[in-house]
Amino acid sequence: MKKIGLVGGISWVSTIDYYKLINEGVNKKLGGLQFAECLIYSLNFGDIQEKTWQNSYELLLNACLSLKKSGIDAIVLCANTAHLYADELEKEVGLPLIHIGTETAKAITQKNITTIGLLGTQFTMEMDFYKDRLKSFGLQVLIPEKQETRDYIQYVLKEELGRGIVTPESKQNYIKIANELISRGAQGIILGCTEIPMLIDQSDFSVPVFDTTKIHSEAIVDFILS
Repeated sequence: MKKIGLVGGISWVSTIDYYKLINEGVNKKLGGLQFAECLIYSLNFGDIQEKTWQNSYELLLNACLSLKKSGIDAIVLCANTAHLYADELEKEVGLPLIHIGTETAKAITQKNITTIGLLGTQFTMEMDFYKDRLKSFGLQVLIPEKQETRDYIQYVLKEELGRGIVTPESKQNYIKIANELISRGAQGIILGCTEIPMLIDQSDFSVPVFDTTKIHSEAIVDFILS
């Protein structure tokens, strides 16, 4: 079994989901008392918020290098937005990095979808690092058109879901936003922040929904057992 290093705490709420899904996935395939051998470096999300994502490379790098010293075989960033630095981290750390965008794109193309709606942090929706990864698989990516809508998505992620707070009002608003993307031609919706599945899931929609936390975790299990 290969050993995985998880860079978590971004936020701690979704890191719990990763730990649960990875261990359940390994156990489902191996049975008995077989579970994942992994290490978690849980960052203080407040440090990232203070520095901002654009200035958090060193925080992520130090976490990855600390994990590398423990003899891990691959790095996992437990947040979509952290993949802003995925290529640089993989190169500098010198270990494979299991990329959430790549694994999500694979899952989407397997369903013969060509146009996908993306919900995530403002960075994930507005910057190119994530959308370009999806586009490299031939996907057309739609995000909410209005700045105020993207601002609202960010507010809920930061002030509610990142603290473990789930409200019916926010759930209905997220469903409405996703349905607007579907009305514009999205054949499916990416839950492109690892906290969003706390709020909405496949049961809320008729089109395919891609839970990046689950997709990423399944790819991690495959790597562990490869």
